[in-house]
Amino acid sequence: MNNSFNVIKIGIAWCLAWGEGRQPQFEMSILQQMRQALQEGKEVPEEVRSLVEQVNQLDRLPFPETLDELKQLTEKYPTLWNFQIGLVYGRATKIKQYVFEAAKLPDIKGASALLDRINLVDLPAFFGQGQKSITISQWLGVNFPDLPTALIPELIIYSTGGNILAFCPSFFVNELANAIEKRYNHETLTANSCAVGDKFKLLEIRFGLLADNIQDNFWLDQYRQATAEIDKAKRELVKAYFGIPKNDTETELVKTFQNRKSFNELTTKLAILFNQRRSGNDFSDRPTRRYPPMFETHPYLRRDESDRRSAIAQINLPSEPYLSEPLVRKRIVGQIAKREAFQENLPPWFTSLNLDWQPTGIKIKSWVAKFEDYLAENHHLASQYYANCSQPEEARSLRELGNVYQGFVAYIYADGNNMGGYIQTIKTPEKYKQFSEDIFVATEQSVYQALAQHLQPHQLQNLTDPDNENRNNHWIHPFEILAIGGDDVMLIVPANKALQIAKTIGEEFECKLAKTKRYPLPANCQNTSVHRCQGETISSQSLLSMSIGVLITAKDTPVYYAQKLTEQLLKSAKKRAKELRDAGYYGGTVDFLTLKSVTMISSNIEQFRQEALTKKRKPTLKLYAAPYTFHELGSLIKVVEALKEAEFPKSQLYQIRSLLEKGKHIAILNYRYFRARLKEGKSDFLQKEFEEPWCQAKTNGGNLAPWMSKKIGEVTYFETIYETIWREVVDIYDFIEVSSADSTNQQELTTKETRQ
Repeated sequence: MNNSFNVIKIGIAWCLAWGEGRQPQFEMSILQQMRQALQEGKEVPEEVRSLVEQVNQLDRLPFPETLDELKQLTEKYPTLWNFQIGLVYGRATKIKQYVFEAAKLPDIKGASALLDRINLVDLPAFFGQGQKSITISQWLGVNFPDLPTALIPELIIYSTGGNILAFCPSFFVNELANAIEKRYNHETLTANSCAVGDKFKLLEIRFGLLADNIQDNFWLDQYRQATAEIDKAKRELVKAYFGIPKNDTETELVKTFQNRKSFNELTTKLAILFNQRRSGNDFSDRPTRRYPPMFETHPYLRRDESDRRSAIAQINLPSEPYLSEPLVRKRIVGQIAKREAFQENLPPWFTSLNLDWQPTGIKIKSWVAKFEDYLAENHHLASQYYANCSQPEEARSLRELGNVYQGFVAYIYADGNNMGGYIQTIKTPEKYKQFSEDIFVATEQSVYQALAQHLQPHQLQNLTDPDNENRNNHWIHPFEILAIGGDDVMLIVPANKALQIAKTIGEEFECKLAKTKRYPLPANCQNTSVHRCQGETISSQSLLSMSIGVLITAKDTPVYYAQKLTEQLLKSAKKRAKELRDAGYYGGTVDFLTLKSVTMISSNIEQFRQEALTKKRKPTLKLYAAPYTFHELGSLIKVVEALKEAEFPKSQLYQIRSLLEKGKHIAILNYRYFRARLKEGKSDFLQKEFEEPWCQAKTNGGNLAPWMSKKIGEVTYFETIYETIWREVVDIYDFIEVSSADSTNQQELTTKETRQ
């Protein structure tokens, strides 16, 4: 098995041996022998031996301190200076618009599965990686006949997370970019995509973008002068491009310059080109994408279920829906991914349409199927998860997922923190490849582990809708994985396990990256004082972490509306993570909201909290405490468990919440009054899990329960703000379960009141 470094070198050597024309400069047999020899560590053919040696030399070149040293390198290695290699970047755009334009879970699942198949299977298959697909080979042969011969798997730098970055022989830059865009359009009809590429000198892979005239390059000497420039505007402009050194030492200045003048500068140029093309700008020798795919409708024609396009037929399914062709493709791919239909025997409703497009040729594997493969490799998790049923099916609708817990589900949307900032420090394509693999593996395995740890198959009961009443007594996986793309995760899970699953995903993501030892924390950054709950000291585990938004809502909440709110929660969590990172804490964060009524929020969440849950008084009162760190979230869950253990009356929970806005002192008095009325010994739970961790006074040994205080402002003037977790405690009270016998009766009562 080649390591990432060797794989990349094979790809570069392939391009160098191919040459800069449509046809290779050597016989294909020689190129294949060279590739096989490099894979096996053997002697390469004599015809290409000097080229392979120059590729080996590329990594060993010292970084030139001056322009004269750079010029000497170009003269000493003319092939590395004169030869150009292609680099292409592409991905789908406006993904959420495509995935969530349909309201039903099968269509959403189908759209996600189709994009996943293109990202993870089709595009790598261009390079001969993965499954051998006759369909894709034929498609490339018709549209781009010379492309398959010129591409090999070793050219791919990464192809996970819905993105692809790959080398190619310079002649095929535009053809490969066009093929990526065309594949998305051909398979989905309506999904937006964009791909760009450019040609770079081999030396630029090592030293960043270089001008043809060596003396025109902005190099280290000029950078030193610019950082000391008297003109502030010029100094800031240079720092904005190259980055800001952590200090004024020569070592740090050189390090900052070298970080920028590397392979990273090439990917930055492609990112700029990508944004330009996505915005509709024309590129020479490329078809315009200024006019995205559009299907016109007609006032006298039947529209499909999404009410966006003209339907092509009424389908023989239980609800007899009218579907357009894009929706037909989503529906059939969703059925195949959920194993409701098989590619070898497509259902009659699809075959009767006689479409030119067929979803065959490459196996479509759902994330749930991959989850089952993960359990097969982790027997301890499998025995725990399959305790009730060993062969569950995939859920077919939100109603089935809502059947797991009182008609409520939770949407989880997770995304990595500071990934873009970290990428700016990656200098080589080998490390780009390693980074991509690390993030994808950590994300995928963290999700699988969290689901297996907190869930078990569920048996459907009491379904009465015509579409699914025949599904009663079936066992299902109680979750839906909509997407896992790089550091992005979109899930639907039972409401009563959502926060625990989110917490485990975030913590395991950091833990798995920490185990690689490739993403160490900066020195002196373990700032545990950021946690508002006292007790066990918890620090961040890795330089990279994850923020998560969680929305708990009824199963009949419109999916598009739920997705929008979950995205807002994610942005709120990421904002908090950035604030904590500036304070020296690199761990993840989570923000959540329980939405028991669809009309609870008519504006965005931040505005709702500012206007309805913040009381501008002296002192200022915040009736909420979200977002939370993962450590804080764990403590918050313990508070709810303590309240249930203490058998704190549900009506009094709501009464204390209603009195929060009356003022700090009134809320404190009422809390103490209700606490004093608890049964003997029950108040110890609250003192241990709520008052001591969360509500300790800053200046004496007392506590401010249910409040906690914090100071904000400049050094010369501080303002004390009081915030409380009580509202969130009440919101999630119905969705946290405890297993002790003493709380059984209380749990039965609270589940009956879930819709209060």
